[in-house]
Amino acid sequence: MPELEVLKRLAVALAIGLLVGLERGWRSREEAEGERTAGLRTYALSGLLGGVAGLLTADNHVALAVIFVAFTATFAAFQWRELSAAGTYSVTSVVAAMLTFVVGAYAVLGVPHIAVAIAVAMTLLLALKQPLHRWLRRLTWPEIRATLTLLAMSFLLLPVLPDRPLDPWGALNPAEIWLLAIIIAGVSFAGYAAVRIMGDQAGVALAGLAGGLASSTAATLAFARMARQQPAAAPLLAGGILLAGIVMLVRVIAIAGALNAALIVPLLWPLGAGAVIFGLPCLVIFGRLRDGAGAPTQLAMRNPFELGTVLKLAGFIAILMLVARIVVDRLGEQALLVVAMISGLADVDALTLSLSRMSHDGISPATAVAGIALTAGVNTLVKAVLAAVAGTLRTGVIVGATSLAAIAAGSAVWYLAPL
Repeated sequence: MPELEVLKRLAVALAIGLLVGLERGWRSREEAEGERTAGLRTYALSGLLGGVAGLLTADNHVALAVIFVAFTATFAAFQWRELSAAGTYSVTSVVAAMLTFVVGAYAVLGVPHIAVAIAVAMTLLLALKQPLHRWLRRLTWPEIRATLTLLAMSFLLLPVLPDRPLDPWGALNPAEIWLLAIIIAGVSFAGYAAVRIMGDQAGVALAGLAGGLASSTAATLAFARMARQQPAAAPLLAGGILLAGIVMLVRVIAIAGALNAALIVPLLWPLGAGAVIFGLPCLVIFGRLRDGAGAPTQLAMRNPFELGTVLKLAGFIAILMLVARIVVDRLGEQALLVVAMISGLADVDALTLSLSRMSHDGISPATAVAGIALTAGVNTLVKAVLAAVAGTLRTGVIVGATSLAAIAAGSAVWYLAPL
């Protein structure tokens, strides 16, 4: 290895130790000199020690392991003395020192930028001690169960599912279908977690944004029922519904773009125009809000997700993909738009995922964009009807008029823009 490269890697190892030491030293800054095992300098030297040890034992990993064990034993002994004197229990500093040494060695022996990423993640975990502990105390068993379910879906079940089509039409790939279900479950979980972490008193605006991230249809029903119970707050709750609609349109673009980047720009024109139209009444409604006078500030969101719901969603996605493939094979791509309209009556994400995936090798990107946009338009009309039926006439008028204007704007852009 050239000398300059060696110096760069050792500098990275030292920087890693300094990064960790900065957090550790700041946390124990009130302690007097000699009352703490390690601070900024010790962790910086630990990172550099790992780098030097990795450099000297590049061809002898057994020797590196011996040095690591000796370092860990020495550090742990001093940490034990400190904790015994203070009468407390903690192994965090020992683990942080061990990881600093190992990552310093990896910066020399492996990929430096990966070592830096590991060090940043470690430092964040160390620095977020209090927020993480507060969050842990607020967790409920259903939330823990949902987290474990999502992890099991992603890292246990997904790797063992067959990653090939199993049907005669080549449409049903179990691994791909399950991955799509995981994506939607993850989006719902992220929306739920955002409300739990930030609190449910942030107002109707936060509830609308989070509700649109999890399920804009569910958010529409929740706000509509609130409006029926408190008619005076109908305009504000209609604004929450429109905010959820904006998030839905943005989410559709993001999901489609994640599966096929070629769909982003064509979808951005019509769906972006609709989002702008949705946003105009929101500016007026929330601009008139003064300290939330008498307005409800809590959206009753359900638990992140249930396994039964995820299984039903996976089945719905599979049926849509199979029907879409058969329709394309038998009737042509244009008949797929009928499937898109029917799907939009209940859901947007499933067809978005299906058509985005098929746009790689089953249908043209133009057909995928048309189907996704049509589904979003139908679903927007359905939510306008829900706002009027489940809510009040005032809510229905605000949401319905804005929805029609948004669909008109999106349609105009669709025909006029150079897609």
